[in-house]
Amino acid sequence: MESKKPKDFDKEAAEWDLNPGRVKLAHEVADAIIREIQPDASMDALDFGCGTGLVTLLLQPRVKSITGADSSKGMLAMLEKKITMQGLTNVRIQHVDFEQGGRVQGRFQLIISSMMLHHVPDTAALLSQWRELLVKGGRLCIADLDMEDGSFHGDNTGVFHRGFARGQVMGLLRDAGFSEVRSSTAATMVKEVEGRGKKEFPVFLISAVL
Repeated sequence: MESKKPKDFDKEAAEWDLNPGRVKLAHEVADAIIREIQPDASMDALDFGCGTGLVTLLLQPRVKSITGADSSKGMLAMLEKKITMQGLTNVRIQHVDFEQGGRVQGRFQLIISSMMLHHVPDTAALLSQWRELLVKGGRLCIADLDMEDGSFHGDNTGVFHRGFARGQVMGLLRDAGFSEVRSSTAATMVKEVEGRGKKEFPVFLISAVL
């Protein structure tokens, strides 16, 4: 585990989408999810840790509905603006602070999470909640960093895991009752690391069926 200090995502929300690398990653993760599970109009989906909705809105046209849940009211406010501006009727938001005991309301055929899991101290507890939110036969897709040395963020405020070993996450999913657990590489981010030049950071996509 890394920092126990909370990261102030509310302050970052207004400029979150101005990072081209972040937007590119969202597209690559969404594309990987689409390739892996082929979401369709029968699905009510949940994007847990949705931020400003970059991945949420890329999946929105393909599903019956999608709910964006996040602990940051600032991030959700940005998503709400997009929903209003685009006139979307199948996107909902929920403010949920998992660390304070918050729970998402509803049941879903698909749950996705992108680059959020490393900000959660108790990974197993969150997987357990997701299991309860999925209907039988529902799909889960998690995108996050492979194990790294802490240089990805630079400032590791609010970072509890320096990425994950894929086998570790897959094992937790099997322990939580999931099956058909598969992993692939969704994207590779390239970032400038101080004193070390450009460094590659692979991002996995792990999917499973309840």
